[in-house]
Order: sequence, then structure tokens, then C-alpha cells
Amino acid sequence: MGQIVGYVMSAVVVDGDCAFSLAELCRASGLERTQIVELVAHGVLDPQGTAPDNWTFGGPALRTARAAGRLMRDLELDAAGVAMALDLIQEIAALRRQLRRGGAH
Repeated sequence: MGQIVGYVMSAVVVDGDCAFSLAELCRASGLERTQIVELVAHGVLDPQGTAPDNWTFGGPALRTARAAGRLMRDLELDAAGVAMALDLIQEIAALRRQLRRGGAH
């Protein structure tokens, strides 16, 4: 008989109206404070507030931070590389939507 392997999955359901502090975003995304600060400096994340200690991030920032973390980990990108990669991913998605609507004009 085969061996049974267990997997642990975690999910966070985030309302678009929720807000995260810097510490909360770090915990939820698995990124370190310095990584989040670098992502803000490169325009990947756009917090409200004037300094890291009073930043707040909207719900969509969690998905962006997690995607950035995967790019950093899997492709060994720095924050500038993540910013470029995410811009390209967004552009590709927009082009695909345009193609589905009937092509580029």
C-alpha cells in the first residue's frame, strides 16, 4: 500500500476594504519588513501614511506582496526586478483581455 503524505494549506480571505499595518502585512505575506519597505520604494506597494511605522495597506496589497515574495524566492529577483516583472505580468493580462474582447485596434 502507498504512503500517505499530508499537506497543509492555508488561505486568507481578504475583503477589499480591509487594511493592514506593516507588521500585519509582513505576517500575512511571509515577507520581512525590509522587503516590504523595498517594494514600497520601487512602487510595487503603495501604502497610506508617511512613514513605515504608520503605513497602512489595502486588501489587494496582500496578493501583490505574496506574488512579489514568490518572484523574489523562485526567480531570485530583487525589488527592482519584481517591479518590472509585475508590470510585465499586468501588461500581458491587459493584452489578453483585449484579445478576448475582439482584438487590438
